[in-house]
Amino acid sequence: MNKQELIEAVATSTGASKSKAGETIDALIDTISGAVADGADVQLTGFGSFTQGKRAARVGRNPRTGEEIRIPAAKTVKFTAGKAFKDAVNGHRK
Repeated sequence: MNKQELIEAVATSTGASKSKAGETIDALIDTISGAVADGADVQLTGFGSFTQGKRAARVGRNPRTGEEIRIPAAKTVKFTAGKAFKDAVNGHRK
C-alpha cells in the first residue's frame, strides 16, 4: 500500500474527503517525525512506538578501492511494533 492508497482507505473508512484524510495523514507523519527528531518517544498503544537511536562512529572500507574510511556517528529511528499489531500480522485479529 502506498500513501495514496492509504489516503483512499482512510477516507473510505471515516467518510471524510480524500483531501481531508490526506491532510490528517500528513499532519500525523509530520508530528511523529518532529517529535522523534527532537528526541521524544512516540508511543501509540496497540500499534507501536517510534524512538531515536544512536549509531556509533566506525571504520568502514571502500568496496571499490579497499581503502579504510571513517563513518561518522549518526542518529537512527527505531520502530517497535505493539502487541495488537503483531497479533494482527500473525492472524490473531479480534
